[in-house]
Amino acid sequence: MAATINTYLSFRDTAAEAMDFYHSVFGGEMQRSTFAEYQVSEDPAEQDKIMHSMLTTPSGQVLMAADTPNSMEYRPPAGHSLSISGDSEAELRGYWEALSGSGSVLVPLEVSPWGDSFGMCVDRFGVTWMVNIAGAPGAAEEPAAHSAPTAAPVDTPGQATGV
Repeated sequence: MAATINTYLSFRDTAAEAMDFYHSVFGGEMQRSTFAEYQVSEDPAEQDKIMHSMLTTPSGQVLMAADTPNSMEYRPPAGHSLSISGDSEAELRGYWEALSGSGSVLVPLEVSPWGDSFGMCVDRFGVTWMVNIAGAPGAAEEPAAHSAPTAAPVDTPGQATGV
C-alpha cells in the first residue's frame, strides 16, 4: 500500500460536532470511535469524547479528527489551511457557502489575479479553508493588448518553478 497524507484535526470537546458538520458539507462515509470504546482514558469526563473519526468523501478525500485529551495541551488551529480546488463551480460554491456561512470570510470568493475564483474563510470550529474554482467566469478573458506574452516557466534540476 502506498503512503498517504491525510488531514487530521484536533479539537477540544467538539470533534463529534465538527465532523457531523463536515459530513453535512461533503457527504460520504463517517466512522468514529470514543475513548470509552478503546478504554484509553480513566477520566469519566472523557468517555464520550472522540478518540478517532474519519470522513471519506464520495470523491475519496479523507478528513480525520479527534478530541484532545484533558491531560494534553490544546492549541486551536493556526498557521495552516485546508484547500479545496477543482473546476465544478456549483460543487465548490456549495462547499464555500456551507463552510463560510456560520464562520467568517477572510477573502471573499471572487475572481482572483490568476483568473480562478478564490476565497478564504474560517469555519465555526476555527478551521481555515481556501476554495479555488478553476476556470471560473471571467477567467478566460483575453489578455490586454499591451501585455507582452510571457514564456512558460521551465523546471531545471534543483530549481522547480512550475506548479
